[in-house]
Amino acid sequence: MTTRVLLVDDVEQVRWDLRTALSLSEDLEIVGEAANGLEALRLAETLRPEVILLDLEMPMLDGYEATRLIRALCPSCRIVALTVHGYDEARLKAFRSGVDAFIIKGVPIQEIVQTISNKKE
Repeated sequence: MTTRVLLVDDVEQVRWDLRTALSLSEDLEIVGEAANGLEALRLAETLRPEVILLDLEMPMLDGYEATRLIRALCPSCRIVALTVHGYDEARLKAFRSGVDAFIIKGVPIQEIVQTISNKKE
């Protein structure tokens, strides 16, 4: 059974790289992409992905606030933060916003696939 994934990052090249790499996994299906938190909110509501891979620093609506709003619309979605900010404050803020997992950009793609594939308890 495949896991339906929504990719959210304001950098088009990052989304392209993630889509390309994650598409190699037979267990993942990329169902949509968003360039900001507002688009993520709209797509989460309409597409109902199982996992949202979400950048935290974006224009219009950042990943922290988008997480809070997505939680209200799609409580069963797992939200995986993907960010360049690995410091404890960002991690704590992300988890307080409702993020289920936290990944630093630049980790091997296998780690991202494994984190996405881990089901919510």
